[in-house]
Amino acid sequence: MERIKFLLLFIVLFGGLVSQGQTTDIKGKIIASNDVVGIHIINKTSSRFTITNDEGVFLIPAKLNDTVLVSGIQYEPKEIIIDQIILQTESMTVYLEDNVNLLDEVVVGKILTGNLMTDIENSDAKRDINFYDLGIPGYTGPRKTQSERRLYEAQSGGGIVPLNPILNWISGRTKKIKKQVALERTDIAVRKVESQLSEVLFEIEEIDEQKRVVFFNYVADDPEFMALMKTDNDLGMLEFLTQKLKAFKIQIEEK
Repeated sequence: MERIKFLLLFIVLFGGLVSQGQTTDIKGKIIASNDVVGIHIINKTSSRFTITNDEGVFLIPAKLNDTVLVSGIQYEPKEIIIDQIILQTESMTVYLEDNVNLLDEVVVGKILTGNLMTDIENSDAKRDINFYDLGIPGYTGPRKTQSERRLYEAQSGGGIVPLNPILNWISGRTKKIKKQVALERTDIAVRKVESQLSEVLFEIEEIDEQKRVVFFNYVADDPEFMALMKTDNDLGMLEFLTQKLKAFKIQIEEK
């Protein structure tokens, strides 16, 4: 009899330990007042992450006592500790609150109707004269950087045989400017990724603030960075940055 009791106690204790260490796919749903697509779901304990779909639904692996962070730009971040109820039901619902910025002072001006021409006439604003008013051709694309303008000038020219592009190519000026343009575009891309994904990235993998600038310069040296940037895939970029950050920390420790 005593032996049976001992075996039962052992089974109960062993079952509890197994359930504690067992990873389960948790299906969750975000409830919020605004858009629920693309919200970051991060398991800080196991460094796993995903994003919500159009309906605010997500799936993330977790085990007992894992900490899951839910983060969206327009919402207050929220942390959930995985308990037995969540594990047993394999589901959870997360309610998010809007991230509201309170203003010290509100100035009430003229009411806008939504009709662009009417609102311009009712406002005190005056638009600048442009090339359409003067009847001359003009550039309507994205604003070029200084290096991009120099490259355009170096590669353009008039006449039957344009000498300017030829001379710039022979002298190596065009090649030098192209390199400057590439560096400039990489720097802009790094700053964009840094502003959009830093908060989420450093929640997954921590690093001293003093080393973060060096890390992003380290990322910019990888040709895969700009290739991935062109895909406009935030989740893919976040996964890439996480792997690069782990490698960066190993290099720091070795040095």
